Amino acid sequence: MTAPDPAVEAVVNRFLGALAKRDLDALVACFAPDVDWHIAGNEAVAPWLGRRSGPDEVRDFYELLWAATEMVGFELEHILYDGDHCVITGQLSSRMTATGKMFDSMFSGHLTVADDVITRYRVQEDSWGLVVALTP
Repeated sequence: MTAPDPAVEAVVNRFLGALAKRDLDALVACFAPDVDWHIAGNEAVAPWLGRRSGPDEVRDFYELLWAATEMVGFELEHILYDGDHCVITGQLSSRMTATGKMFDSMFSGHLTVADDVITRYRVQEDSWGLVVALTP
């Protein structure tokens, strides 16, 4: 690991700030128009998961996610930088609006930044726990 590149750190901070405020326009603006995005999981059960690219698909992700979940808790544990890469780890708790069940998971997000936007985005979480929480 290296000290954060100030430009990369600024993008990550802008992303986290927009996420905390649920500022959809600011979130979409954090990503490159051709972002390489993937959050693995069962897309038939959680349609916000999967591969995405482009502002419309990024916007769709957040709209689907926010309609399907109620954030109960979110804790960042680490933000680690290595050149143009950033890894964010933490814990999250959400209530599924369709089932009322809780989803508790540790998570990690891997972001790659170039030209003041996120160009690659990966998130890992308890995908099986998510399926259980979304199943009536």
